[in-house]
Amino acid sequence: MTAATKHSHLSASLASALALVAVALIGAAFLGRGPDASHPMPIMATAPVVMPDGNAVYVQKYEVTLAEWNACFDAGICNISLRVREGFDPATTPATGLSYADATQYLGWINAGTAHNFRLPTVEEWTRMAQSVLPEEPDPIFTDPSLTWASSYLTEGIAPRGLKAQGSFSTSPEGIADLDGSVWEWTQDCYAGATDGVDPDRCPAFFVGGEHVAAMSYLVRDPARGGCAVGTPPAHLGMRLVSDDPV
Repeated sequence: MTAATKHSHLSASLASALALVAVALIGAAFLGRGPDASHPMPIMATAPVVMPDGNAVYVQKYEVTLAEWNACFDAGICNISLRVREGFDPATTPATGLSYADATQYLGWINAGTAHNFRLPTVEEWTRMAQSVLPEEPDPIFTDPSLTWASSYLTEGIAPRGLKAQGSFSTSPEGIADLDGSVWEWTQDCYAGATDGVDPDRCPAFFVGGEHVAAMSYLVRDPARGGCAVGTPPAHLGMRLVSDDPV
């Protein structure tokens, strides 16, 4: 083999190697534009909730779990680490003890990592998604979020109080689980809404959905210490994501 031939073979081999490296780099760059592996996409219900105006709302099948929440804490975005109770699996246990302010931290983290636009439901959306699993005549809304719960209410009501793993309660026709469980879920609706001239960023209390709709101070993590509604106070405060776009 002549020197020229050897040089030709070496050039061809080098070109092939460089081509493979280029493909790998392009592939890596492409993958880098996708969702962050540390931000797994939430499991969504099998069908959207269709609102009276025809708009579809895509709803997370289960409430945000301990494992999902603590991933946000480990990333340095969410402020509190949630303890895993003995005998509970963090991957299937709802994250509770969350304030509205906590929920907004999680939303910022999950949206940044998944390049999606998740949010909390409105009261109307939450009521619509839960109507098939809750009583036809829920308790009315109380109207003074400055009040605290009467201790006599702590053992009343129809909803179970104990925290259970996801999937322990009813599932709606759309495939949304546990709306009738012991976790009450934050909505994005301010107790004193836009019609009252209140900036949502300055809202002192938001509605939560559960056995009935209740108003809750945005900083409350323990609903037995502060909140208001007729009937039973929420047992636990958690969150469920929704989206206006398919996931």
